[in-house]
Parts: sequence; C-alpha cells; structure tokens
Amino acid sequence: MKIMTCNVRCIEAHDGDNHWEYRKKLCIDVIRSQHPDIVCFQEMRTKQFADVSRAMPEYHGYAMADEPVGRNPQNAMIYRSDAFTLISAGGYWLSETPHVAGSRSWQSACIRLANWIRLQEHATGLEFRVVNTHLDHKSQAAREQQALRIVEDTCAYPADYPQLLTGDMNCDSRNAAIDVFKSAGWVDTYAGVHGTENPGHTYHQFLGSQADTVTGKMDWIFMRGRLKVTDAAVIKDSDNGRFPSDHYFVSAVVDGEKL
Repeated sequence: MKIMTCNVRCIEAHDGDNHWEYRKKLCIDVIRSQHPDIVCFQEMRTKQFADVSRAMPEYHGYAMADEPVGRNPQNAMIYRSDAFTLISAGGYWLSETPHVAGSRSWQSACIRLANWIRLQEHATGLEFRVVNTHLDHKSQAAREQQALRIVEDTCAYPADYPQLLTGDMNCDSRNAAIDVFKSAGWVDTYAGVHGTENPGHTYHQFLGSQADTVTGKMDWIFMRGRLKVTDAAVIKDSDNGRFPSDHYFVSAVVDGEKL
C-alpha cells in the first residue's frame, strides 16, 4: 500500500499567486497522480478539506479540530474506502494534558496534536495503525516532548503491531526529536530504501530547488512493527514553476504480514 504525507500550506497564509485557490487543482492533481491508498495532511483547513473531499470522493477521511470549538480538520487523513475498513480512530493533544482540548505545553508556539486511525486491508486482512502529526516549528523543547508523547502512545501496542507515523516534524535527521522516535523503534522509510535520511530539503517556500534552507527532510514517514518498505520518494512535481505546496510531498510503499 502507498502512503503519502502532504503539508498543503494553510489557506489563510498570504501567499499571493501561491494562494490555495490558485494551486488547489495542481495540489489535488499531484496527489491523485501518485495513486495513494492513504494520504496524511498537515495545515489543512475546513475549505481545503472540502475541496479535496469533493475531488477525491472514493476516499473517506478522519480529522480532529485543534481548539475546543474549532472547525479546522487538523492532521486530516484520507484512505481508500474500497480498500480498507476503519476499525477505530482517535487523537490527542501534544501537551502535558493530552486529553484537554486545545492544550499546549513546553512553550509550543502552536496547539499541536496527533490523530490516528486503525484500518484493515480488504485484500490481505492486514490490520495496522497510522498516526499523523505536526510538531512545533519554534520550540525545540516542545518538539522533543511532543515526540515523547507520540512514543508513549504508540509503544502501548505490541512491538510487532504494524504502525506508520507521518508528519511534518519541523526538523531533520540531525535533531534530537528524531532521535526520540528512532530510540522507540521507528524506522525512516526513505532511509530504508535509499540508505540515507537526508535527500535534501522538503520545505522549499514555493521555490523548489532554488530554496535557501539549512533544514533537510522535515517531512517524514516512519514505520514500526511487522512492515517492510519497498519504495519511497520525495515528490517534486511542478507545473511551469508552480508547486502544489511550499513543501514537497513524501511517499512510501509498505507491505505487511497479517497478524
């Protein structure tokens, strides 16, 4: 099965010609061209989720609002309804009080959370879990502690239980937050195929290869448990210099054994 992580850049950003309304078709076209089974989003807002849902009706979705009376589908995930059955779904805030809606800790600049879905694949009977998140972009202490919260949750499952972790981690392989995941048994799918965790930057500010950034791959797909990766890619598709987002999308193809 093929999974993608896509930071689609929030609709309220003042991006001029790169505003969502001017690039939404390209964004959706790039995603559809990859024929993904599961897509995990960051920075998605209500209208963006509605646009994607209308354009991709063969997918079902799950998301959580980050604030107590919010409406934005943060860390939304969609999956092919003809390929998977939803077993369960949930989420939690990446804070010292993970079940308190809208909570944040450790000087986190934004409210951050993690969503998860448990799916069963129709073709194989494989049951697995996908966790999608977006770590803080300013506080290093928050990134490390947020990673620890995710590890606490995911380590409640047996070591061989198939799990995938996707997200914009706002840091690359040199960061201690990534070490938190690795220490808990999470394996980078890109490195599993290509032998390196650093293919270059994935945040490019709508500039592609011309971007001037010191941060490498900050968009990750990790795996844990009884899974093997067979392909992985950083998707750099563009149209006449226009990009679907200010991040490259990342994909992985994984296989697993039925438990």
